[in-house]
Amino acid sequence: MGRDVSAATISGVDRRRYREKVRRDLDVLARMLGESQFEFERPHIGLEIELNLIDTAGDPLMRNADVLKAIADPAWATELGQFNLEINIPPRELGGDNARELEEEVRDHLTHADAQAREVGAELVTIGILPTLRRADIGEEALSANNRYKLLNDEIFAARGEEIRIDIDGPEPLCMHTDTITPEAACTSVQFHIQVSPEKFGAHWNAAQAIAGPQVALAANSPYLFGHRLWRETRIPLFEQSTDTRPEELKAQGVRPRVWFGERWITSVFDLFEENTRYFPALLPICEEEDPESVLDGGGIPELPELSLHNGTIYRWNRPIYAVVDGRPHLRVENRVLPAGPTVADTVANGAFYYGLLRVLAEEERPVWSRMSFATARENLHRAARDGIDARLYWPGLGELPAAELVLHRLLPLAHEGLDRWGVEPARRDRLLGIIEGRCLAGRTGADWQTDTVEAIERRIGPRRPDALREMVRSYVGHMKSNEPVHTWPVGP
Repeated sequence: MGRDVSAATISGVDRRRYREKVRRDLDVLARMLGESQFEFERPHIGLEIELNLIDTAGDPLMRNADVLKAIADPAWATELGQFNLEINIPPRELGGDNARELEEEVRDHLTHADAQAREVGAELVTIGILPTLRRADIGEEALSANNRYKLLNDEIFAARGEEIRIDIDGPEPLCMHTDTITPEAACTSVQFHIQVSPEKFGAHWNAAQAIAGPQVALAANSPYLFGHRLWRETRIPLFEQSTDTRPEELKAQGVRPRVWFGERWITSVFDLFEENTRYFPALLPICEEEDPESVLDGGGIPELPELSLHNGTIYRWNRPIYAVVDGRPHLRVENRVLPAGPTVADTVANGAFYYGLLRVLAEEERPVWSRMSFATARENLHRAARDGIDARLYWPGLGELPAAELVLHRLLPLAHEGLDRWGVEPARRDRLLGIIEGRCLAGRTGADWQTDTVEAIERRIGPRRPDALREMVRSYVGHMKSNEPVHTWPVGP
């Protein structure tokens, strides 16, 4: 969840002071890493899910403040657009039967929230991009009533000095310009967190980067934007473009984008925070009163608020997180590549695949990132976003092969072993990884179900795309609530 900020007018003095505070925070983080300040016992995982609000027709509903009030649960918060909400599931260990408890808890939260949302004429839907979203829905008036979002919008456009160009190819290419960052709100994701010790952070981040492509290929769920059929996981290029602070001239100079895969394997979490400080100017230069050196010298644990806020405006697909929880500092890898949905079962299965595979790859004696170039990992992500489960991906020792074949014959066995190392209950392990296996065997993700269903509807009603998308969304919501995995859904309304 993003940190709230107060309304502010940003001056040059604010920017200079903020830059100095971020650098001081970075120096203190370096001290903490060197002095082994990070106590670590058993790793915990966490989960955030972003959702869309729809009306009875399946169109976006701009009432997140009313829905949030009706839900009345601190686990829920607004997101960028008024048609978005987010839920933050408390952290827990993964072993034993915790995976079952996680699935049940998420389902209970969503069922309760949906019932409350219906009281104000809304429904919740977990989907990467809401297919019924229209260009008319993305003006600045669609931003949530939170000063952070308004300030972020203003600062991105001040940095660019011009409109943002959205240009995505695919079966029905889309090219448009926008004077607001609201298209970013179309991108709703699930974020998997894992607490990591400083010594093991580099290995876990590298492993997460290496498997980003297979993750997206298996879970693509965003084939439509503004009525156009584009990539299987259109969220990836849309998010990269809709928050880009660079005009064309800065792109040509090699300035890094704020939605960033990165450019190298790392050895320490410090590498990532140092790059963020060195490469990216502030978007939300809001300073707090904390003196991090004094806090640390006095035996306390500093919050490092400026470094954390700055880090939150650099959208790495695997983001480093520093946080203080119950007076203790910890580090997390936040995995951000996957779309929301389709069902809670699919989401938890995606998490099981990720955590299991991550565990094994991060502990290998000859790690995968020593056998794969960073550029190849980045290319895998974009191939997977474009082609989904039909993508051809590279893997060391195997060369280039279909994503489903890579998962079935190499990655699923590793994920199985990883869940065993986590101590996940065998029946739960087999159920969750069985969902991943079934998806590969069927060759069907949420994106495939959406496009196949729209084609079936259009064969019946004719080429009336808005009506077909609404009918598909209504069918999607019904299947979503059944919690049956998406590869088992029948095609058609």
